[in-house]
Amino acid sequence: MTRGQGPELRRFIRPIVEVLRKIGGSGRSAEVTDLVIESLDIPESERQVKNKTGQLRVDNQVHWARRYLVMAGLLSSSQRGIWALTEKGRTAEITDDLVMEVIRETQSQVQQKRREQDAQTPVTAERESEHETDIDDTERDDYQTRLLNTLKALPPDGFERVCQRLLRESGFQKVTVTGRSGDGGIDGHGILQINALVSFKVLFQCKRYQGAVAVSAVRDFRGALQGRADKGIILTTGTFTTEAKKEAVRDGATPVELVDGDKMVEMFEEQQLGLVPKPDFDIDEEFFDDYR
Repeated sequence: MTRGQGPELRRFIRPIVEVLRKIGGSGRSAEVTDLVIESLDIPESERQVKNKTGQLRVDNQVHWARRYLVMAGLLSSSQRGIWALTEKGRTAEITDDLVMEVIRETQSQVQQKRREQDAQTPVTAERESEHETDIDDTERDDYQTRLLNTLKALPPDGFERVCQRLLRESGFQKVTVTGRSGDGGIDGHGILQINALVSFKVLFQCKRYQGAVAVSAVRDFRGALQGRADKGIILTTGTFTTEAKKEAVRDGATPVELVDGDKMVEMFEEQQLGLVPKPDFDIDEEFFDDYR
């Protein structure tokens, strides 16, 4: 991390804590990020700027700020994308002095870890430059990045069919890909059976995006499903603009569920679809106490 990035992250530290306090002390990563950005009134033009690794810069800075708060003991370590305040985070007064203390202490810890890593593994000049300038904490394991890249590389019909399979695995019935053009962007339909008496007809749209789905896409899709379904779903490998998210849940309009790249990865994980689970272990120190 370069010296100039500390001030960039400073503006997110207090809002993260304040947002979590308002929503009960914990929240999902995407939810907290959106609320923080909304509280700071960050314009969509800035929200869509990407860093050189292709990640949304503002979102990534929020994640870095969250890491600072974890290392400072104000937030607990994330479990399955949940951000939660610690007792210290719930009670501490987030003053400007505390924010600067969090930044200084955490930067010191990060730099120490990097020195230890660099001492163990030689770093090339090219890698060293990248190492110093990237904000690379997206809280995403390598397999998750590779899964998303695999989905983005699929042909259009292949992406539609894998979305069909994902919806089936998630409990939808009679999921059909229409494969028709000029149908208002509708790529398929299915039935979500809640119980023996209640079911919903759902229309879905699949978008292999690198960037963000705009509000106009949500409006157009809603217009196409009016009178034809109870609910709509847009699945994308990209993201959604803030206005698109607001439009999806607008009062009085047919609801549209938005599934972005992160949520899609979570769905693949939940269904273990296209992923091969690998066992992982930790040492049970208490077990070995009897043998020490």
